[in-house]
Parts: sequence; structure tokens; C-alpha cells
Amino acid sequence: MIKFKNVTKIYPPNSVVLEDISFEIKEGEFISIVGKSGAGKTTLIRIILGLEKATYGEVFFDGQNISAIDSDGLQKIRRRIGGIYQDYKLLPLKTVYENVSYIMAIEGKDNEEIKKEVPRILEVIGLGEKINNFPRELSGGEQQRLAVARAFVNHPDIIIADEPTGNLDPYNTYEVISLLEKINKAGKTVILSTHDREIINKLGKRVVTIENGKIIRDEEKGRFII
Repeated sequence: MIKFKNVTKIYPPNSVVLEDISFEIKEGEFISIVGKSGAGKTTLIRIILGLEKATYGEVFFDGQNISAIDSDGLQKIRRRIGGIYQDYKLLPLKTVYENVSYIMAIEGKDNEEIKKEVPRILEVIGLGEKINNFPRELSGGEQQRLAVARAFVNHPDIIIADEPTGNLDPYNTYEVISLLEKINKAGKTVILSTHDREIINKLGKRVVTIENGKIIRDEEKGRFII
């Protein structure tokens, strides 16, 4: 589904963030990308999203070279990706329901579908009783679960979770990772970027380790070893 071929990313004047990266993410896979702060994880994710371009090398999404497609093509790719982030990126002046319905509305979904799907998704992630609350009235764990709902409500092919548990306690960390596993079991590709050693070691999934912009380890059932 996603393929990096000899990708190097250099920021001016001469800062090499990624160096000769080659790997592939298959459809339906759960892959964790790990590394110390500054290793290049976020840049790699931004390249997948088309927010950054590789300086050298090629990145393919379903066989399409991301660098060679126009802005409309990039938008189509981004619609197939849902993002979950450490800072939640919620709309503070909108209720739980409105935060999710807004995502569906901007994708052109009709009101009938929105009214049916939003409560269903909120019930699945455990926020059915918080439907009229505002983000400020939710705990950190509830806010991140709402972020998961926003990422998943349009049923993208890929979920990218960039440090999604960085602000959470162990209990809520477990809840969010369990949701990601459920999403993966539903056939979606999940890309998790994290510093959390315990998460990685419990998952027992594929782990790609980045150090100083290079892949130093790629294991099918990997552990957090840096």
C-alpha cells in the first residue's frame, strides 16, 4: 500500500533528517515506528501525508508516486487517511457530536447519514453519554477517544497515530491502543508512532526502528530496543 524507495529528506542548509529509507507497509498491517525524539519519525509521517516531499527517492501510495501527482491527487490520498495526534486537535467550541459530524460534513456526507453514523461511532468508542459535552468537559482519555472517532468516522483505509498516548495515563493509554487494535482487526492499516516502550512490547506487532534518520531494525514481531 505504501512504499518508500531510497528516500532521503534534507532540510536547508544541510540537515539530513531521513537517509536512504526503504520499506513497505502492506494493506491491513499494524506497524509501529519507533525512535528517539529527532530520529525522523514525524518527517516520515508527513511525507506519507504528502505534507513534505522527499529530497531524493520515491514514495508510492497504491502504486502512485506521491511526488508526481497534483494537489487534487494528494487530496484524494489524504481522504483515505485518518490522523490521531498527541494534542487531540479537537474543535473547542463544538460539542462531541459536532466535532465528529463536522468531519463527515466536510467530506460531503448528507444529514441523514451523519445523524445515523455519529451516535453509532460515539457509542462504539464509549462516548455515547457525552454526546452533548464540549471537549473541555472531557478527561484527557475521553478527548483522545473523541479524536479516534473523528479519524475513523469516514472509514479511511489508513489510520496514522502520531504519539497518541503521549499525554495519557496508563489506563487511558490501554483504552486508546485497544481501539487502534479493533480498527486494525476491522481491516484498516494502522501506523503508530510512539516513544512508549511498554506499548510496543505488549503489542507484538511489526516494529520499524529509526535512529539518526536511518532504519536500523525492521522486525515482524518487534520490541522497543534503542
